[in-house]
Amino acid sequence: MHTFSIRYRNTQGTLMRILNAASRRALDFPFVQAEPTGQDHKVTLTLEVNTKQIGQLSRDWYAIVDVIDVHTAISVETSGDLAQPRLPHPPAAAARAAGMGTQALA
Repeated sequence: MHTFSIRYRNTQGTLMRILNAASRRALDFPFVQAEPTGQDHKVTLTLEVNTKQIGQLSRDWYAIVDVIDVHTAISVETSGDLAQPRLPHPPAAAARAAGMGTQALA
């Protein structure tokens, strides 16, 4: 997942043109947030894209007259299994011994 931060002047249709660049490529929008930042505005998008799509999107966004700046970063996954700490697997002998102990009690 990549997170894009796009600063733009809030003129009529600018936000829709920014979002349309991603929707034309049939990309999902798991996260979108638009907010004012001083005199300008900023939209933050999280998209699953490859390197080629990053270049295409950046080029499309910079072509929009009211877009001031585009930044991208790899986002840290915070949902599902990735939020849980991963423990190392026990050695095979210890796993078998633990399994035999519970079977003997049953």
